[in-house]
Formats: sequence, C-alpha cells, structure tokens
Amino acid sequence: MRAEILSIGTEILLGHITDTNAPYLARHLAEMGLDLFYVSQVGDNRGRVTETLRRAWERAEVIVTTGGLGPTEDDVTREAISDLIGEPPTVDAANLEQLRAFFSQRGIAMPERNVKQAWTTPSTTTLPNPRGTAPGWFVRRDGHVIIAMPGVPREMERMWEEEAMPRLMAVAGQTLVTRILRVIGLGESTVEERVSDLIHMTNPTLATYAKIDAVDLRISAKAATRAEAEAMLLPVEALARQRMTDPDGTNYVFGEDKITLAAVIGQHLLRLHWQLAALESCTGGLFASMLTDAPGSSAYFRGGVVTYATDLKEAQGVPPEIIERDGVISDATALAMAQAARDRLQAQVGVGITGVAGPDTQDGKPVGEIHIAVITPVGQRVLTAQIGNLERGEVKRRAVRSALTLLWQTLSTTMAAEA
Repeated sequence: MRAEILSIGTEILLGHITDTNAPYLARHLAEMGLDLFYVSQVGDNRGRVTETLRRAWERAEVIVTTGGLGPTEDDVTREAISDLIGEPPTVDAANLEQLRAFFSQRGIAMPERNVKQAWTTPSTTTLPNPRGTAPGWFVRRDGHVIIAMPGVPREMERMWEEEAMPRLMAVAGQTLVTRILRVIGLGESTVEERVSDLIHMTNPTLATYAKIDAVDLRISAKAATRAEAEAMLLPVEALARQRMTDPDGTNYVFGEDKITLAAVIGQHLLRLHWQLAALESCTGGLFASMLTDAPGSSAYFRGGVVTYATDLKEAQGVPPEIIERDGVISDATALAMAQAARDRLQAQVGVGITGVAGPDTQDGKPVGEIHIAVITPVGQRVLTAQIGNLERGEVKRRAVRSALTLLWQTLSTTMAAEA
C-alpha cells in the first residue's frame, strides 16, 4: 500500500514550529511496510487543504494528516476531508457528551465553538484523545483510508500508537509487534555499529533512534497474527540484547518500550528498600525534577537541595576546604555533597552533582566539566566528565543524564551482587 503524510498548519510554513510529526510517522509507516512517496505541508486554508488531500487521494491508498483539528475557524481539516469525500459532517451525541465532560471535569464551561470537535461523517470512526479535546478521524471510503490526528506531538503519538495504527494494520490484514530496547551508556553510532548486520533485515526490521534520555533500539515484526509476529521478533530481540552486553557482562539495556531511566531507578530503590536524596549545583534541580517525573517517586525520593552558592553548600555540611580547592571543582566536592545529602535528608543513597554549566562568572573554569558522586550503604562511585562548551541548558541535561546513568549502574551492580 502507498501512503502519504500531510502536515497542516500555517505556523509550520511560517517557521514558528518545527514539524516533528512527519518524521515520526514516516518511521512507523516504513516499519509497517507501507511505501511513502510524498510528505506535504499546507497552511490553514480550506481550499488548499482540500486540494492537497485530493492529490494525495490520487497517489496513495493511505493518507495521514496532523493538525487542523482544533475548535477555531482556521482549523479546517474536518471540513476539507468532508469536502473530499462528499459527506457533510454532523454532530455525534456521544462525542459531544465526552467533550463537555472533559471541560466539566476541569471546572470550565465548554465554548460552543468546540462543538465542531464532536463532528463525524458516515465513513468516519472517531479516534479517542484522552490527552486533549481534539478527537481524531479514521475514514474508510472507496478503498482509501484517511487518518486525521492532532498536531500536538504528545497527543498525536498516543493516538497513532493506541488507536490509529492498530486499525490500519487490521485494514492491511496484518499485526505489527514492536519491542523497544532502551540503551544508556552507548552513543547511537556505537549501538548501530553493534547491530549493523541486522539493520538491513526487512522483517523483522531494526532501527536506532537517539532520544533525550537514551538510545532506542526498535525491533518490529509483522505477520498475520500477533503470535506469528512475536515468534519472528523474539530471536532478533535476544540477539540484539546480546550485542548490547560487553564481554565482561556490562549491560547497556536498562528497560523496554516507553519506560524511563528514572522509573527504572525507582524500581531498583524500592527493591533495595533504599531512599534517595540529592545535592545539586550546576544542574539547578533538574536531576530532582526528572526523578519526580516517575509516578510513585515519593516512596523512594526523600528530596533535593539546589546548592548553587558556596555558603549554601557549607550550610548543608560540605566542608569549605573541599568545595573549591585552589579554585578547582573536584570529585571531592561531589562526594562531600553526596554525603551531605544522605546526612541532612536522612537517606540511604546520596547523589552530589557539581561542575560548570556556563561561562557567566566562572573565571576561566572549564565550561562543561562535571563531577558526580553516588554514595550507597555498600559503596560509592564517582564520575568526572567533560561535556564540552555547549549551551547551558544542554550542559545541564547531559549532566543529569550522566548522573542518572551512574546511579542506575550503581544500583544495578548492587542488585546483581545480592541476587
């Protein structure tokens, strides 16, 4: 089957936002075995959207659109699809009830203009959107499928994976099974190199994607039934896991599918019956923020202190002679901060993070140099790294990723020793 992607929104054409939806969908369509020949962008104009849809209808059996499903006058995707297939939209009572409930639960009266988000047509199945007010459309007409989804990436991705893709696979008479191995401690190029001979397989398929918190190794298999697809996928997954393990037993896969490194760390802490505390300097509380993004983190995260100023480090129990020795931040500072976190916040595990995130007032200190320490009841680990002279926010993000990696390695080693 041939597919085409249509990104709708004047803000894309003006350069106000970057279209990340099209690359995301292109990867998934390729994994499904669909031939993608065209990706188009069009502004919020009913006539131009209808014209672009008509061209796509002539070239492809599957059309996937993102954007233009909001409640305002310039959100015209539903109108354009209706024009294309010749089916005037009508209000679906069940959709409208769900929409009003969405606003009611938030104590807000629903504006009448939102009623258009409850529209449907005879050829349309509504795709639920628990993350927003804009349901999607799954349209089947004359041997074609049109999938219309919101432009907000977090809404679109959930709708695609949970609602649209399974329906599309059913139309194609196939089932797609995907496993994502989440890798930390290796760069994307190294991960790809280790599985280079597997990359060119056609079914199952294997590909790498660099994400903010990890490198994802995605393995997908398609077959007539889920059981058949699973049977095809499992041996490739086992081989990929083997490639992500060093001869000395070091394993770089921390989890599967959508789990975060912070969530896995939380699972380890719960199993060890340990609680965690942190003193952060150069990361400004970002480490604590990422840890608490995981549901249930209050069960194992005692708290954190942002000790940006030297006197605040001293107030938390870090000896002044260790904070800066001859004007140089050292591993000793990070270790002292980790110990202070344990002592002051009464936790079994302490994490200390310090370094130079930016050049503002650092008097020539090396920007991007970070020092991280983890202390547990059974030992300690220290990491010194030179991230590089990057933008402050990027230094902070990479420092936190390094801290989470060091913490995960420390806890994993402890658990393995106790097994």
